[in-house]
Amino acid sequence: MDDEERTSVATPGAEPVPIGELPPPGVVPARMHAQVVRQDRFGDPAEAFRPEVVDTPRIGPGEVLIGVMAAGINYNNVWAARGYPVDQIAVRRKRGEPEDFHIGGSDASGIVYAVGEGVTGVEIGQHVIVHPGVWDADDPWIAAGRDPMIAPSAKIWGYDTNYGAFGQFARVQAHQLLPKAEHLSWEEAAAPTLVGTTAYRMLYGWAGNTLQSGDLVLVWGGSGGLGTQACQMVRAAGGRAVAVVSDDERGAFAMKHGAIGYINRREFGHWGVPPLVDDTAGQKEWSKDARAFGKKLWEIAGAREDPAIVFEHPGGATIPTSVFLCRPGGMVVICAGTTGFDAMVDLRYHWTRQKRLQGSHGTNDEQARAYNDLVRAGTIDPVLGRTVPFSEVPAAHAAMGRGEDVFGNVAVLVGAASPGQGRTC
Repeated sequence: MDDEERTSVATPGAEPVPIGELPPPGVVPARMHAQVVRQDRFGDPAEAFRPEVVDTPRIGPGEVLIGVMAAGINYNNVWAARGYPVDQIAVRRKRGEPEDFHIGGSDASGIVYAVGEGVTGVEIGQHVIVHPGVWDADDPWIAAGRDPMIAPSAKIWGYDTNYGAFGQFARVQAHQLLPKAEHLSWEEAAAPTLVGTTAYRMLYGWAGNTLQSGDLVLVWGGSGGLGTQACQMVRAAGGRAVAVVSDDERGAFAMKHGAIGYINRREFGHWGVPPLVDDTAGQKEWSKDARAFGKKLWEIAGAREDPAIVFEHPGGATIPTSVFLCRPGGMVVICAGTTGFDAMVDLRYHWTRQKRLQGSHGTNDEQARAYNDLVRAGTIDPVLGRTVPFSEVPAAHAAMGRGEDVFGNVAVLVGAASPGQGRTC
């Protein structure tokens, strides 16, 4: 949508309020506080994010303005802060957007403050969360009835788009809004939606390889935000999740949140690009360690059983093992590449055993609603590992980029004054 199509919803005379506060619903200041990334600060997230006062976003038809109470921290804004692999500011300016900055944040809980033209079923004052899938309503792909998240116009809110959750007010498309779980605080509600909806799509979005009762599922990063959501979903479906972690403390955390056991990856050394097929000695050594990893999985499963689904996000370091271990006809499903984007697949284990290597990204509305229903029912816990103040948005992303935040999800308070607010039952 062109900026000319959007209009200001600012209330005349309304001044910015401090972090930890929001004005009464419907009162919108012309300016707001935000954690902002600019191109000349790309690099370490600890330096790339800085607090600034900027114009409150304008909204257009089909859009809603949210007063942000709390936000979630995700790896995508580590990438945004680095300007790698994509300079999102440059991409948006090429599309004609005027802002020379990025306000990220792909998870939010908050309150509806303004509603754009054509929006129905949304009212000022509603308590909501935001799912991260956005797209153009008039995209021909979507008009043909296809999955919106595969459409050419599909984007991730607060990463590909501006005015995400790290400002006091956020601009969203109306279809992104979901009812907040009443039993959760603002920060609990804000923390898990991006990873939770991502995990739901990975496990349920690919016909022919959807999660079934009894399935064995190998979950990389099983103690992190994404992994703990996946382990809980597997357990809820009657499956068995085995987590891959980096130490015993993280393994115990994964088991607390749904895994039946864990594998400590530091006990093995075959990570990264394996030796080429013609390197007989190298192949023998790599296969020996990969098979030992597989035997550890069998021990936990209690039988010589390979995983029906391998839940991937590390990418470069782990894809060879994932494809090697996946059962015939099974699926390796991947949503990121946190250890690198260059991955090697030995096709002998891929085509002859008819395995599926499936990319998965974001969520569509149906999947987001299904995930949120599980959260609202109490079936899925947000697994909030820690909550930080707004001033620590830079440090929290830097820690995540270093791999330090691996115990559940991280949330940041924005409009909420202190942890624990927002529960209504």
